[in-house]
Amino acid sequence: MQYRELGRTGWKVSTVSFGAWAIGGSWGKVDDKDSLAALHRSIDLGVNFIDTADVYGDGRSERLVAQLRKERSETIYVATKAGRRLDPHVAGGYNRVNLTAFVERSLKNLNTEAIDLLQLHCPPTEVFYMPETFGVLDDLVHAGKLRHYGVSVEKVEEALKAIEYPNVQTVQIIFNIFRQRPAELFFAEAIRRKIGILARVPLASGMLTGKLTFKSTFEADDHRAFNRHGESFDRGETFSGVDYETGLKAVEELRALVPAGWTMPQFALRWILMFDAVTCAIPGAKNPAQAEDNVKAADLPSLSPEAMETIRAIYNSHVRDLVHNHW
Repeated sequence: MQYRELGRTGWKVSTVSFGAWAIGGSWGKVDDKDSLAALHRSIDLGVNFIDTADVYGDGRSERLVAQLRKERSETIYVATKAGRRLDPHVAGGYNRVNLTAFVERSLKNLNTEAIDLLQLHCPPTEVFYMPETFGVLDDLVHAGKLRHYGVSVEKVEEALKAIEYPNVQTVQIIFNIFRQRPAELFFAEAIRRKIGILARVPLASGMLTGKLTFKSTFEADDHRAFNRHGESFDRGETFSGVDYETGLKAVEELRALVPAGWTMPQFALRWILMFDAVTCAIPGAKNPAQAEDNVKAADLPSLSPEAMETIRAIYNSHVRDLVHNHW
């Protein structure tokens, strides 16, 4: 396992960490025993950072992470998120009363006295122009409820605005072979300000695993069935905003670039880690085999300049016009 500094937190975190959305819900059937086994296998292999949220299975994911921590002696940094419990999900809801209540609930779910890293959970863009919201987070740090805070964003614009606040430590943003825009401007600013970057949706909702086909089907409670056009939340969260057929065509061209002995998920994750600005990728895993496959990407050799150039050409040819200026 390789480790990188997470912004100014002083933590060194595993370059391939664990994204705990899928073990909470919205990804079809998931078994808690398999989920815990996946978590344990990740820790066995050197993972020390887990990203979850209060809405993943209505706290189910947080509680599984708490159980893991109880069963392990290693230092495990846990990031969670707050805000998406709001109904309606509007900027005005990001106030002291609500954020404090969300934090208290997560503290209970995680069975801890302080949250390592709390992230605003893809709030409306207006929230990034509300200094009072970030003042509430400062107060929660001073009260000992949070150790650090950051943001999870949909748009590069939001990421750039968020890091103007001096105590924002991290930005979680969709970054993968199908979503390359963050590398153009945001990464340089993040490096300059010493911001940690968590690359989420690193496998484009499974599209970049190479396992999906035109015949693949998804269960009714899987967002890949119910959110392809943004019916429930931002459509960029599902297949990174790329339509299914186009994604499959691009994957077929990418498949030819995967080195012998590598899996396609490892190839996609290793591409992300080619960018020094990225602290870690946070793929999900529903079972130990998936976790092990993901983690191996951390120790693979660098991709060649030629491969990087070809990946960029495939992005420009198939994907860029669909996503680049939307997020």
